[in-house]
Amino acid sequence: MATLQKLDRANKQLDIINRRNHIVEYHIENNPYYEHHFLSSYNNQWESVPIMTKQDLQRPLKERLSNGFSNKTIYVNKTSGSSGDPFIFAKDKWCHAMTWAQIMDRFSWYGIDFNSSSQARFYGIPLDFIGNKKERLKDWFSNRYRFSVFDLSDTAFEECLVQFKATAFEFINGYTSPIVQFAKFLKRKGLILTDVCPSLRVCIVTSEMLFDSDRSLMQERFGVPVVNEYGASELDLIAFENTHGELQLNNDTLYVEIVDENDKVLPYGKEGRIIITSLFNKAHPFIRYDLGDIGIIEVKENSPYPILKKLTGRTNDLVQLPSGKTAAGLTFYYVTKSVIEESGNVKEFVIEQAKIEHFNIVYASKNELTPEQKVKIETAISQYLEDGLTISYKRVPQLKRSASGKLKQFHSKIY
Repeated sequence: MATLQKLDRANKQLDIINRRNHIVEYHIENNPYYEHHFLSSYNNQWESVPIMTKQDLQRPLKERLSNGFSNKTIYVNKTSGSSGDPFIFAKDKWCHAMTWAQIMDRFSWYGIDFNSSSQARFYGIPLDFIGNKKERLKDWFSNRYRFSVFDLSDTAFEECLVQFKATAFEFINGYTSPIVQFAKFLKRKGLILTDVCPSLRVCIVTSEMLFDSDRSLMQERFGVPVVNEYGASELDLIAFENTHGELQLNNDTLYVEIVDENDKVLPYGKEGRIIITSLFNKAHPFIRYDLGDIGIIEVKENSPYPILKKLTGRTNDLVQLPSGKTAAGLTFYYVTKSVIEESGNVKEFVIEQAKIEHFNIVYASKNELTPEQKVKIETAISQYLEDGLTISYKRVPQLKRSASGKLKQFHSKIY
């Protein structure tokens, strides 16, 4: 990683070109799925390399792995499904190590050491016994304490406050919306978090849009800088806010492009779809991969790192419930685990809160959800949210997308 970061602008661009060409050639030679499905129009020019979508990857993982890789030699995970298109993905172990090297380097800009700094983590967590204990054990080994995003009530935040008083946390990390709600709680209490937890250095938010007003509130109530992160679990850390307040793109392990509606590459400064190539993942192809987000890239004079000037997407409503409980919209990430299958029957889905007690699940799939699948969904919703909620289902050929081309997985109609 250090070698890549020492390259000047000219050598960095040359290195990226060499790596992107190498990864395409590697998957042509070693990945039958990629060769068969994506290279019919390839003519040895980068612009002819087909763009991949999330729907392209919703098939059994074993069909998508490169030759020579198995479950024993790869890192496997699921995407969050925040775009409505969840799927299982893989990275080879070197690629996964490079991902973490990038994350650790960027966090170090703010004095954070992943090997020693204590983390207050606002992420989801499985509620089943085994899954929950696994995550708690990983948190313990990683010197972090996880706060649930499933309950954002004042009672839950009072318990968070007790933990902050008892623990020398150095940084907060997690989903934007629950952390904003915690800041609002502190405002209602008239508290500054560093008065309670003076060891705190920085708050790093991810996965959802960070609005200026929310940043100002968090910085006021936490007493530390708020830093924005943009990433995708299947790829890497895509952009990270540098100490000058710019979202600096990661072009050490990724190649990021902006294209128009016709898949034509746009020049710097023009808005379009964000397309990303993973330069090191040999186990699974992510080549010219369409994230579904819209953005603008700009370059700084003499800098080898472009800047993500604008990003559109990744907003999540809050879930308001009859009991008065509030939860993050990303709660529904965990509901996807009830329906996601390796065979991928449900391709896309959105959840609409029509009334405070009623949710509509609109989904696109090959087949209707079975009664057993519906029971699993409703059980999960009761577990993660609360009892007494009613659910309706609607199967459609295709889900309606926003103007940006992105699906919003959860949408509330009660605000």
